[in-house]
Amino acid sequence: MSDILGKIYDFRRPDSLASKLRKKRFVLLKSLLESIPGPLKILDVGGTQTFWEKMDFLSQEAGQVEITLFNINEIEVNHPQLKVVYGDARDMKQFADREFDTVVSNSAIEHVGDFRDQMQMANEIMRVGKRYFVQTPNLYFPIEPHFLFPFFQFLPLSVKVWLIQRFKLGWRGPVSDQVQAIEAVDSIKLLSKQKLLSLFPNANLFEEKFFGLTKSLTVYDGWE
Repeated sequence: MSDILGKIYDFRRPDSLASKLRKKRFVLLKSLLESIPGPLKILDVGGTQTFWEKMDFLSQEAGQVEITLFNINEIEVNHPQLKVVYGDARDMKQFADREFDTVVSNSAIEHVGDFRDQMQMANEIMRVGKRYFVQTPNLYFPIEPHFLFPFFQFLPLSVKVWLIQRFKLGWRGPVSDQVQAIEAVDSIKLLSKQKLLSLFPNANLFEEKFFGLTKSLTVYDGWE
């Protein structure tokens, strides 16, 4: 079972469904970026060097692309086209209005807190970027993508905590400490299509499908 789930969800594996869907998403992003005259200044909220390497975007001519990785936790970067800034995505006071040509964010907005926190992050993305491209897992996809457990997102908190304390679920657990277990399961707030569009009301929507079901959602705007 773990191997089957890995082939579906493990983006570290090039043969996984997650990697294939991510590459399709990046084809869309690349086509949008190519329509912007260079040099490009990109902000990736929650991003990593590995993501851009896997998508073969760091082969751009020197000086044509500058990517700022914005994270709350320390990450490793050793590429000349990348730099790191640390901070809170809900308040990116380090950056001026419309400072970046594009703001990109993959699977980050579900980690910042409740809907009010997500709204603060969305507002900051729209403030600092002339354009944006934001992806997040779909609340209503049957398998929760972080814990790889059917309908885990809809279970009562007490049941989630009981499960994560006793079993390894996806990439997490078991977590014996109750406080840490509560934090682990309550720190992810998946969004529905309706709620995501309410955060980005002028956005175009791209839905990634798996057997006819929407696995993840991407909103983007700012391109003519």
